[in-house]
Amino acid sequence: MSDQAGYSPSFKRPSEIMRMRMKRARLSTNGRDSADSPGQSDSSPSCVRPFSPGPLFSTLNRTGGGIKRRNPFASLENTYSPRKKLVIYNDDGNVEAVDLNQIKASSEKEGDGDMSTRTDCPTFSPLSSRLTKAEKWEDKDVSRKKSPSFSEDDSLFEEEEEDVNIPLLKSPNSIAPASIAPPVCTQYPADWSLKTRLLFTSSLSLSWAEKPKAQEEALGLIQHCRAQFTSLPHSLQDPKSCSELRCAFQQSLVYWQHPSIPWIPLFPRINADRRLKSAKSSPWAQDTTLQQSLMNEWSVSLSSLYSLMKARLCPYFYLCSYQFTVLFRAAGLAGSDGISALISPTTRGLREAMKAEGIEFTLPLVEERRRSKELLTPQEEEKVKEKAEECCELQEDDADDQGNNGEDDEDGSLSWLKAMGVQDKIKRPDNITAQLRKEGSAVSLDHKPESVVCVEGPHTFTLINFLINCKSLVAAAGAQTGLPPTLLAPVAFRGATMHTLKARSVNVKSQVGSAYQNISSLEITGPILPTTLHNITTLLRPAQKGNFSATLYTHAPTAVMNTHATKDQGTAGSVDLSSCGLHPVSVEQFKQPSSLGKTALTHISMNNYSYTWKN
Repeated sequence: MSDQAGYSPSFKRPSEIMRMRMKRARLSTNGRDSADSPGQSDSSPSCVRPFSPGPLFSTLNRTGGGIKRRNPFASLENTYSPRKKLVIYNDDGNVEAVDLNQIKASSEKEGDGDMSTRTDCPTFSPLSSRLTKAEKWEDKDVSRKKSPSFSEDDSLFEEEEEDVNIPLLKSPNSIAPASIAPPVCTQYPADWSLKTRLLFTSSLSLSWAEKPKAQEEALGLIQHCRAQFTSLPHSLQDPKSCSELRCAFQQSLVYWQHPSIPWIPLFPRINADRRLKSAKSSPWAQDTTLQQSLMNEWSVSLSSLYSLMKARLCPYFYLCSYQFTVLFRAAGLAGSDGISALISPTTRGLREAMKAEGIEFTLPLVEERRRSKELLTPQEEEKVKEKAEECCELQEDDADDQGNNGEDDEDGSLSWLKAMGVQDKIKRPDNITAQLRKEGSAVSLDHKPESVVCVEGPHTFTLINFLINCKSLVAAAGAQTGLPPTLLAPVAFRGATMHTLKARSVNVKSQVGSAYQNISSLEITGPILPTTLHNITTLLRPAQKGNFSATLYTHAPTAVMNTHATKDQGTAGSVDLSSCGLHPVSVEQFKQPSSLGKTALTHISMNNYSYTWKN
C-alpha cells in the first residue's frame, strides 16, 4: 500500500482489511466449502461477511433478503476471482501463471495441520511461499494492474476509481489534420463593382427581412438620414421579433438617385435600349427646351456630389451613362491619398477628348501588363518576340493578299466605271483609313476592361467640368435620347430622390442526398452599392447565427472598378472619414486597397462566422 500524507505506515483502510480476511478465509476452507459459502470461515465463530449493509450472502438461502449491495470501501483491485490466474516469478527469473484452484488443492495435500489452525499459525510449503511472494507482488502492483475477469462474488466489492487527470503529450505527427481548426476570416475583400441582384440562402428562416412594420420602416429611414447605427449582439435567438434588426435592415436598403423617373428604369444604362423600348415614350425626346432643363438640374446635382465628396461628407458616387460608368472616390478610400476616379469602358475618342481638355490619366491594366513584360527573363522575351514576329508575318501576308485583290478589284471596277463614264465621281480611300490601320493597337482597347482610365488629384475637378460640357454624354438617338446619366450615391445630395431596394424572401425545399432540407432564400434587386452589400452581410451574420451563403450578380462594365490604380499610399490611413455617413466598420474595410484586380466577387459564404468567397 502506498504511503499517503497524514497516515501512519501501519494504517490499513477497511477495504484492505476486508480483502486480507477474504483471502485468508478462502485459503483456510476447502474447495467445496468455499463454493457453498464464499466469504465465510469454518474456524470463525461468527460468520465473517463482506462489509455491506445487506444480509449474509448465501447462494442457498437467498429468499428475498440476499440482495447484493455495493461496498463503498472496496476497489476494483481489491476484488478476487477464483478464475483469475496469478503470475508467479520464480527465482531463476522465469514467469509462470498458476490457477488459484490448483494452488489451493496442492496446499491441502502438502499441509500437515488443520486448515483452521493454518489460518492462525500458518506453516507454508514451497508452493505456499511462492504464493506469498505472488501476493506481495500483487499488493505492490495493485494500483497499476486490474483483473480482466470478475466472478459473481467479486461484484460485491466493486468501487469507482478516482478520476486522475494526467496530461498526455502528443507528437506533431499524431495530431490529425482535421483536429487543427481553420483560421477564422471575419471579412471579405472590398468590392467596388455595382450589383444588380443578390441571392442569400440559409438553413434558418429569412422571413424576418420582408414586410416591415410602418414604425420599423420609418425608424430605419430616419437612422439612415441621421447616420445612426445600432449595435447588435453576436447571435440572435429570434430575429423576427428583434425590432432593431428589422430597422437596421431597412436602413441598409436605402440609396439616393438622380434623376428619378418612375416609369423608366434608370439602371443599368449600358445596353439598356431593348429594355427601355418597352417603357412609355419620353416627352423630352423631341423637346430641346426640356432636355436642356434636365441637363441643368443634373449639372447642379453632379456639382453638389463632388462638393460633398471633397468635404468628406460623401464617400463615393457613380455616374452611369449609356456608354461608360464613372466611379468617384473620396480621399482615403482604396488606399488613395486624394480624390480618384475610374472610367470604364472607354474609347479612343473619349481618351483623345480628355487629353485635349488637359486631363491627365493613366491606364492601370496596360501599365501593369507592360511592367510584367519588363520582368520577363531573356528566354521568355525571345519566345514572345518570336510569336509576335509570326503574327506580324501572317498579318502582312493577309494584308498583301487583300491589297492585291483590292487592286485587281479596283482596276476592274474602274474599267467598268470608265465604260459607264462616271469614274471621276467615285472617291478613292484617303489617308485616314491607313492611319487607323496603323493605330490598331490603340483602337483594340476600346470597350474592353483594359481600357479603364484612372484620374487622380485635382484633375478629377477638371473631369467634372468635362463631363458637364461633354456633348456625347447624352444619347442623340434611341430609347435614351436626351436622358441625362444616372447618379447613384449612399448619402443624400441636392436634387436626389430616396429609393429602397426590393427584398423578397421565399422558403423552398432542396434535395440533399436522399432527404429534403428546408432552405430559406432572400432576393434583393436594384442598384446595389458596395457599402449596401457590406451592411446586409453584417446584419445576416448574427441573424443567421454565422451560417449563410450569397450569390452576387455584377454589372459587368463595373467589375474592373476593383483595379488598384493608386501610386502613393503615404497618408491614406490617416484620413478622417467619420462624417461620411457610413458605418465605421464599412469605412475601415473600404480604406484597404482592393485585391480583386479586374474581377468581382461572385459568391460569398459564411460558415461558423468565417468568410469564404469566389471571384
